[in-house]
Amino acid sequence: MNESDFKNILATTASICTILQFLTGTLTCQKVVQNKSTGDISAFPFVSGCLSTSLWLRYGFLINDSSIILVNTVGATLFFAYVITFYLYSINKTVILRQFLCCLFLLIIILLHIHNNVDNTELVRVHLGLMCCGVTVLFFAAPLASLLHVIKVKNTESLPYHLIFATFIVSLQWLIYGLVLKDQFVQIPNFIGCILSGFQLSLFLIYPKKVKVYSNV
Repeated sequence: MNESDFKNILATTASICTILQFLTGTLTCQKVVQNKSTGDISAFPFVSGCLSTSLWLRYGFLINDSSIILVNTVGATLFFAYVITFYLYSINKTVILRQFLCCLFLLIIILLHIHNNVDNTELVRVHLGLMCCGVTVLFFAAPLASLLHVIKVKNTESLPYHLIFATFIVSLQWLIYGLVLKDQFVQIPNFIGCILSGFQLSLFLIYPKKVKVYSNV
């Protein structure tokens, strides 16, 4: 197997796994629709997901990478649908609208900056790459607040094991893909994603879920 074949296989599997990970949001939205309320579930992960996937979509077009373009086209569409669902069923629609408009404003500013420097491709690639890295790292770091609670109570029941495991696999795949592309902006956030999700997985070994014992009495 040559490097080109390996790259294509890796790109395909990473794309499929990432899209499946994006689709986990449908489970949350299904719960929201059934309850006819968002409850205490925050819409911000989905709003920020719109920003992240939109930036990576633009980066994909910039470096002409079809896998990054495909994944983030699907991702941006799904996250936008999730935001609409949350907006329809949220009591506090103002908060969601404010979050969405802030992300949209930031996206427009970044796209205008790219447009104004379109002749300097390398400068645009570096600036957009840094933005993508920063936003992605923030998303990976978001669960750290709940990790402090897990460590405090020594219980992992509040952590979504399957989602964390999926994040680790997806991050690892894109990290390897970034190494093949020799693109540090793909490598760095996914390396950090591997570290953070790997740390979260280690907590399941340190603090295993307690087996409930039921009395026959």
